[in-house]
Amino acid sequence: MTATTYSDVWNLDVIFKGGSDSPEFADHLKITSELIELFQTKVNHWTLLHTSEDMVYLKELLTDFEQVGQKLRQASAFVSCLQAQNTDDKKAYSHDAAVTGLSASFQTALSAFDNLLTSISDEVWSQILADDFFKELSYSLTERRERAKDKLSKDEEAIISALGVDGYHSWGQLYDLIVGKIKITVIENGEEKKLSVGQAANKFSNPDRTVRQSVFKNWERAWSEQSDYLAKTLNHLSGFRLNVYKKRGWDEVLKEPLTINRMKPETLETMWTVISENKQLLVAYLNRKAKLLGVEKLSWFDLDAPYGKTESKVSYQEGAEFIEENFALFGEKMATFAKKAFEEQWIEGEDRPGKAPGGFCTFFPESNQSRIFMTYSGTPSNVSTLAHELGHGFHTYAMKGVHHLNRAYAMNVAETASTFAEMIVADAAVKKAKDEEEKLVLLDDKIQRTVALLMNIHARFLFETSFYEERKKGQVSSERLNELMEAAQKEAYCEALEEYHPLFWASKLHFFITGVPFYNFPYTFGYLFSLGIYAQALEEGTGYEEKYIALLRDTASMTVEDLAEKHLQVNLTQKDFWEKAVGLCLDDIKEFLQLTEDK
Repeated sequence: MTATTYSDVWNLDVIFKGGSDSPEFADHLKITSELIELFQTKVNHWTLLHTSEDMVYLKELLTDFEQVGQKLRQASAFVSCLQAQNTDDKKAYSHDAAVTGLSASFQTALSAFDNLLTSISDEVWSQILADDFFKELSYSLTERRERAKDKLSKDEEAIISALGVDGYHSWGQLYDLIVGKIKITVIENGEEKKLSVGQAANKFSNPDRTVRQSVFKNWERAWSEQSDYLAKTLNHLSGFRLNVYKKRGWDEVLKEPLTINRMKPETLETMWTVISENKQLLVAYLNRKAKLLGVEKLSWFDLDAPYGKTESKVSYQEGAEFIEENFALFGEKMATFAKKAFEEQWIEGEDRPGKAPGGFCTFFPESNQSRIFMTYSGTPSNVSTLAHELGHGFHTYAMKGVHHLNRAYAMNVAETASTFAEMIVADAAVKKAKDEEEKLVLLDDKIQRTVALLMNIHARFLFETSFYEERKKGQVSSERLNELMEAAQKEAYCEALEEYHPLFWASKLHFFITGVPFYNFPYTFGYLFSLGIYAQALEEGTGYEEKYIALLRDTASMTVEDLAEKHLQVNLTQKDFWEKAVGLCLDDIKEFLQLTEDK
């Protein structure tokens, strides 16, 4: 038990003092801009010798690349924290636009840099990669070279990046602005309150069904009132993306997300096939949950409902200590990291108005610190979310000392580390339950995440796939978006629900993120991939932490198929691994069904 009382409000002043008005941050942006200009100038003046001597200038450029990349990441992380902690911080949105502009400028320079890499002959390229300095960067550099070959000319890519600032990315920023203005009406103790979407979302885990139903009704109304604006936003964002794909000659919408995630189409297809073939128990759970709640079928607003009538709350302090304690059972380094995060106020968990919805973990490379954002209201799910985000933080912590180029791991493996951490804590909570009733409460909370990752995420994938096909033919109305979403939810949930959430396309931030397209399937991949790692960790016991860290350090240096082959000795394009992983998470459902058979 720790003697330290942890604060649930983060400390950003140690990064840049003064928040949005920080003079230090203003100086940081100015320096970053100057460094980007210098990098661009150096790239423009790189005259290839077409000999191994090219490596001398390439080394210098890579040093500059790393410095600029870290400064941009530092700035972007700070702005995301400012926006999340206060959705009314107008200056933060201004900073966001500035950072987006700097990122676009840097991307233009990188496109020119990557284009030069494609001009190096294969023979000279092999000589360069044979040098000791470049050996550790061979995968990342070759990946950049090959991806550049698949794009347009450097001038055309530069135009796309420049137009994206006030086109593509601005639509994503508009979404944030619209959501920041949305308020959800709720009635608490006879008093009407206006909650932010983040606060209102927590109400869906309220044990009182009338509360959930009332909040959902007002939730739908609030999003519906903004649906035309949000549909316009989504159409323009996706339209920009599709036009870029068309110019590059990319026919498949999934080409970019799969490339970004270093993943074969066969792996994705196999994963979804195995999930679809094993949903019977998920439906059985939903039906049993409906019976336990006294309804014929669950509705969307029941999916996060807790089992039973328990009102028990876990304080932030208790949640933090529980996470530390159980991380320590896995490995000393993971526990030390969590303790550091709590003690040094890396976490923003306070339940207050004006915060953005959802949760995230972001990394400050120059400070070598992470920051975690969420709204903590004391539910078991909140503890799991906190562990999840700490898992993200541990991933970056584990990669300390790895070159900047080899730290750019994709979202699918990023979700592996977070889900692994979440699994440790959720499993521990179930095993340490004081009685059967508490065990059922915790087991149900754990199963809810399985349903979310195997059904909710599947619905998002199905929706986005069908939406992009229709978007190729023209604009898609808000009414049609509702239809596509409801159809996707019915398929993903095997029509097991009474009422669906057709406006989910509007309320889910992930559809409007410009940094990564198809921001959905990587969650499911990460969940199931982490189950494979978790199973191996349980088998090997103490001492597995070092193997786990070795896997994390490789996550940006090879394809996921090679990563799985090297560290888990499995083939991700075959059903075996996925069937075993799905089977592991279905074991919880079997236990839940058995324990509630007579209830």
